[in-house]
Amino acid sequence: MASNLMNDMCGIDQAARGPSSRRRLWRLPRPEGPGFVRSGLQPAGWRQTVARVTLPPTAPRHTNEKAASGRRNPWRWRAAFGAMLGLVGVLTSPVDAAASSPYETTVRPFLAEFCIDCHGGKKVKGKVDFTKITTQQDLDAHFETWEAAIARLREGDMPPDAAKQPPASELLKIYEWYQTRFVETIEAKPAVFQPRRLSAHEYRNTLRSLFGFDLEVAITKAEQTLVERSLVLKLLPEDPPGKSGFKNDTSGNPLTTDIWSQYSYLIDAALMELFSPKRREALNNLAGPIAERGFSRKNAETLIRNVVPRAHRRPVAESGLQTGISSLSGGDNLIHSVQAQLKRTLLSPAFIYRGILMDTRGAPGEVRPVDNFELAERLSYFIWADMPDAELMRLAKSGALEEPEVYNSQVRRLLDSPKSRNLAEDFAVQWLALNEIDQFRARQIPLADALKSQPIDFIHYLIADNRPLLELIDSKVTFINPHTAKFYPKDRNQMPKYRKQKGIEQESVPNHRIALQQTAGRGGLLTMPGVVAMNKGPVLRGTWLLERILGEHLPDPPANVGQVQPNKRGEKLTFRQRFEQHRSNPACASCHDKIDPLGFALQAYDAQGAFVLAEDYKPTKRGRENPEADPVATIDTSGRLPSGGTFANFEELKQILLTDEKERIVRNIVKRTLSYALARKLEIHDQPVVEEITKELNDTNGTWRDLVLEIANSLPFRKTVIGGE
Repeated sequence: MASNLMNDMCGIDQAARGPSSRRRLWRLPRPEGPGFVRSGLQPAGWRQTVARVTLPPTAPRHTNEKAASGRRNPWRWRAAFGAMLGLVGVLTSPVDAAASSPYETTVRPFLAEFCIDCHGGKKVKGKVDFTKITTQQDLDAHFETWEAAIARLREGDMPPDAAKQPPASELLKIYEWYQTRFVETIEAKPAVFQPRRLSAHEYRNTLRSLFGFDLEVAITKAEQTLVERSLVLKLLPEDPPGKSGFKNDTSGNPLTTDIWSQYSYLIDAALMELFSPKRREALNNLAGPIAERGFSRKNAETLIRNVVPRAHRRPVAESGLQTGISSLSGGDNLIHSVQAQLKRTLLSPAFIYRGILMDTRGAPGEVRPVDNFELAERLSYFIWADMPDAELMRLAKSGALEEPEVYNSQVRRLLDSPKSRNLAEDFAVQWLALNEIDQFRARQIPLADALKSQPIDFIHYLIADNRPLLELIDSKVTFINPHTAKFYPKDRNQMPKYRKQKGIEQESVPNHRIALQQTAGRGGLLTMPGVVAMNKGPVLRGTWLLERILGEHLPDPPANVGQVQPNKRGEKLTFRQRFEQHRSNPACASCHDKIDPLGFALQAYDAQGAFVLAEDYKPTKRGRENPEADPVATIDTSGRLPSGGTFANFEELKQILLTDEKERIVRNIVKRTLSYALARKLEIHDQPVVEEITKELNDTNGTWRDLVLEIANSLPFRKTVIGGE
């Protein structure tokens, strides 16, 4: 029997869900706040503090060059190698308990000889206590640390020079153990099924698609200003990034009474606006034509039959619909009663949560495909961050969505929709930290908007036009408007002539696509003005490139590391020379060996994003007044990567990225996109899928649409694991 919470208005189709789903107690906050006080309405099931609803369980816890200074970084290897070596704490634990296991015979002696002194027992460096890692699940949970640690061993970053060094034969055994334990024997499988709440961005899009209009704040604004018009985004708190680093990873976010109050207010506002004269067309679309005598009971029944299944994103049983329809009042109270029924639906977990209505019956640990409606929902929220549309729901209901040709055609259809711009505006903005460009809004809003919209339009172009993945790094196409045209002086004539409106000093205007034919120092995302300007200095630029593009995680810098010191009286050292003095600190050198070559290669761009080596470069007033700015003639963009590759400037570095580092970049793109699509942090059993997709895209010079298709067809996207009680 369905729960009170679902029966009053949710009435899920038992054919889609099953007659007797396993039940679980879910403790929810009692809703309260101005929205409820004003309307006097409460969603079904709130008669008790504890509502009995179907909810799946939560997932179980699961020889290279030295630094230029000739020193290795003792702090860096401790932080990076820490969690790997921390497994020494399992020397008396049940991990790999067999006496003859490779862990016992190879890894344990290695850790005891080269690592335990700094990372076990009473002595814990790098804030890593290895003795706390005691189970097989702990071992698997730290797979990323093992991956990073093996890389540090290969690069010679660890153990530090002052410590005892392992012989090459011992290192080889460790590499072979890692390859067997974490690469060759890991079985690909999906994660335990877990519902999650719609993010604020998804909630706004879903509410807009459900009713056919956006809830907006009435604001009087000047043309040259940019303001948030969405009432939803104004009221709902910003979602903190989850463990994946993305804001759609909301499974760990609490559902507070304050958020319930905002939900209630927003639903009241949406229902009130739906019945207002300005939304008559939207009401007609949902309730059918309204006669001259006004909104009828037939209109009310049609409205419920249209809205409720779409709100639940799957079929609703006729009995459930009839429960709501039969409770409608007549006469003057009809509109109020139908609003009350709809509000109960829109404040139920069935609307607010994704996946909560999927049938989770089955043996714990069972791997099985998600149902068609969950698959449709996963696909639409991945590409659109929005609810499935009518065509996707029709195919899910008929079962046709299971057919490979039909499914892949739907992936392409969703990508062809204007709503697929979400992948650029939401996914890419978070992945590449493009919101950092907003720092320029304090000085000039239209310019900041132009600097930010350029990379967004560019990434949308890569996806919409099915361009190769590596065109992210180098491309002959870019997008400019009157505010960014100054950065492309020899190609700006491709842009239509701009005529400013009378009485407007500055305004935000759309971008135009141009081909890079004569502009030096540009091409691809990395050298766009907004991207280099948001990262000021070689450290931020190198760190951003290393983490966001190459996918390497850097530990936090040591405390009290200080800043690069200015020239003393009489000194004429360049910034790079003074920086070399700063990084000579052993606690800094190891990280900077990787950061600095990348960051200094981008020093040909000033703090505003201009290319200073261009023939027509003119420093801004801000640049001329900066005593720390080096003369153009002294700028040194050459570098040497830890892998041994050398370059004279960023163009040469770009070629290294496109060749030697290609697979690494593709793998990072795959990881980031898959994590966003799944709305969770990747786990060890996702690694085989990551490697499979990476190999396919790397070998075939895959495109952005190839990437989306591969992920949409991947095992963790289309299947799930049934959790235990």
